[in-house]
Amino acid sequence: MEILKVALTSVFSAATLFIIAKIIGHKQMSQLDFFDYITGITIGSIAAELATEIEEPLKPFVAMVVYGAITFILSVATNKMPRIRKFVNGTPTIIMNNGKLYRKNMKKAKLDLSEFMVMCRQEGYFNLSDIQTAIFEYNGRLTILPVSTKRPVNPEDMELEPQPEHIFTEIIMDGRIIDENLKRMNLNEEWLKKQLKKQGLKSAKEVFLGLCDDKQQLSVYKFE
Repeated sequence: MEILKVALTSVFSAATLFIIAKIIGHKQMSQLDFFDYITGITIGSIAAELATEIEEPLKPFVAMVVYGAITFILSVATNKMPRIRKFVNGTPTIIMNNGKLYRKNMKKAKLDLSEFMVMCRQEGYFNLSDIQTAIFEYNGRLTILPVSTKRPVNPEDMELEPQPEHIFTEIIMDGRIIDENLKRMNLNEEWLKKQLKKQGLKSAKEVFLGLCDDKQQLSVYKFE
C-alpha cells in the first residue's frame, strides 16, 4: 500500500514540477541568474521530498507553489521594472577596456585573474592584446569585443553584397514525409517524388533527413 502511495505522490510531484516549470518559463543553464539557480534547486529538492511524503504531502506541495509564485512574480517585475531587475540580477561589469584590467571591478565580480584567463581562452582569445573590451555579464558569462584588427572580416569590409540566406524546412525525417511542412511550402508528394528521382532515390524511405529552402531546392541525407 505504501509503495502505491509513493508512486502516486511521485506522479503528483512530477506533474506539479512540470506545471511550475511551464509557468516560470524555460532558460538555458548559461542564462540562469543567481536567484533562478537557487530557486530551481530549492523547488527540485521540495519536489523530491513531495515524491516520498506519504503522511502530509500537502506541506511540500504548498512550499513548491509558493517558491514558484515568488519566482514568477519576480520574473514579471524584473521585465517591467528596470530598478528591480538591476537589484535582482545585478549589472554587467567591465573587466578590461583599452588594454587596461580593472582590479576593483574584478573584485566586485568576485573574479580572479586565473578564472578571467580561462574564460578568455574559452571564448577563443589566448592573447589579451587581442581584446578591446571584456564585460562580465550578470549571468556569469564573459562577453568580449575584439580589437578592430582581430575581428572577423565581414562582406561589408570587402564591399560585397552577398545574396540573402534561406531557411531550410524539414520535409523528410527518418524516412517519413512531413506532410504539414510540405503543405506549408505549397508543395506536394508528387513534386517530392520527382525531386527524389532526380537524385537517384526511389522513395522517402531511403532518406534520413530531407531539407527544402524557399527556392524549392531539396537537400537530402541518406541512411548510412
